[in-house]
Amino acid sequence: MMRRRVIVSGTVQGVFFRDSCRSAARDQGVAGWVRNLPGGEVEAVFEGDEAAVARMVRWMHTGPPAAEVRAVEVYEEPPGPTAGPGGFEVRPTPPRGG
Repeated sequence: MMRRRVIVSGTVQGVFFRDSCRSAARDQGVAGWVRNLPGGEVEAVFEGDEAAVARMVRWMHTGPPAAEVRAVEVYEEPPGPTAGPGGFEVRPTPPRGG
């Protein structure tokens, strides 16, 4: 079991990035969540087996067809609470500064 937090920037909001990410994560059997950030980035957490999480991290480098990913930051995190086993959710954008 592994967990990665990924932040992508570029043209990643308003292009169905979150919904496409949720669909891809569910297809891979990865748990976690995705959300827009107030600064225009998209943040996601993936948790699951190493190969599936690695595939999702690679997916984040391109995203859906309308996205233009310019930068990707990947952080290793210890496994922890997500949306539940095999669950993946779209979360609301946090307030600016929070």
